[in-house]
Amino acid sequence: MNSFTFYNPTKLIFGKGQLRQLESELTHYGKKVLLVYGGGSIKRSGLYDRVMAILEKAGAQVFELPGVEPNPRLSTVHKGVEICKNENIDFLLAVGGGSVIDCTKAVAAGAKYDGDVWDIVTKKAAAADALPFGTVLTLAATGSEMNSGSVITNWETKEKYGWGSPYTFPKFSILEPENTFTVPKNQTIYGIVDMMSHVFEQYFHHVSNTPLQDRMCESVLKTVMEAGPKLVNDLENFELRETILYAGTIALNGMLQMGYQGDWATHNIEHAVSAVYDIPHGGGLAILFPNWMKHTLKENVGRYKQLAVRVFDVNPEGKTDEETALEGIEKLREFWSSIGAPSRLADYDIGDENLELMADKAMVYGEFGRFKVLNKEDVLAILRASL
Repeated sequence: MNSFTFYNPTKLIFGKGQLRQLESELTHYGKKVLLVYGGGSIKRSGLYDRVMAILEKAGAQVFELPGVEPNPRLSTVHKGVEICKNENIDFLLAVGGGSVIDCTKAVAAGAKYDGDVWDIVTKKAAAADALPFGTVLTLAATGSEMNSGSVITNWETKEKYGWGSPYTFPKFSILEPENTFTVPKNQTIYGIVDMMSHVFEQYFHHVSNTPLQDRMCESVLKTVMEAGPKLVNDLENFELRETILYAGTIALNGMLQMGYQGDWATHNIEHAVSAVYDIPHGGGLAILFPNWMKHTLKENVGRYKQLAVRVFDVNPEGKTDEETALEGIEKLREFWSSIGAPSRLADYDIGDENLELMADKAMVYGEFGRFKVLNKEDVLAILRASL
């Protein structure tokens, strides 16, 4: 494995009834708080009232940024930055899923930047600071509650990019499994796909001697595959929600990627697709990932065989390594389809009319991917296979 330094300063507060710790965490920061949330589900569930009661008890002066989109938009980030600068906000609290947290990270960085925060997202500038923020998570999916990454969409220019900074780790994240009970079936499915995809992005690399990392990745995948189908049919099961919630955090808090860097090409392609069509991120990944796998199979057939045997229980007897590997990829497709995930871009009424546009957007920073470096023709091939 490669030499590495692991850094993750986020305080993870996990388990039943842990929202009560919010008040004590708030004492470390100022009284002016910007509450960031999405489309109103936290109000319907009662979580908004619970959080507001704690903020009031803590003596906070609360400002609000509601309406964060599933693919958080730059226009919403701009609104948040403006509030922070005009009101001298001390602390941000994200209550929601990964999109709300991603938006909060951009607001926190933008509030400390003199220019347009889009400069930071597009890597024209680097964040030099950020306002402190915490999270109350309501959706198991992205892992944004315990990492420094964020994805923001500029809907006007149809651009969607991932970015991150050492300054955009949450100070704390509160994860109560019961706060995910109201997540609907489709979003639960997308979350399962998303966290599995995060593991796949890290699993495919060419660094030698990573046996522990491999087993850790495989363990997360097996656990999600065992609990996921049960959860989809029992949405208010505490133990299943607890398992999936923890798996989503572990999948992308840096622990699985010590000693190497993952690929992340499929995420880049999906960002280009959803920048144009605004589809759910998890849905896009479910469509694209098996096709990326087939496209990159010959980069390391042995690694794909290992995944097929260890995770998808493929029997390699009497089969070539490539046949075993391909069977594993098909079993992944079958698993995602069995829980209700889409398998073709046509499932979102996407045809071939914007393939060139999506490929160009994926290529904005040039060739990408570490397991296999992709050029535009590679991206087009993966997109065509996904139609």
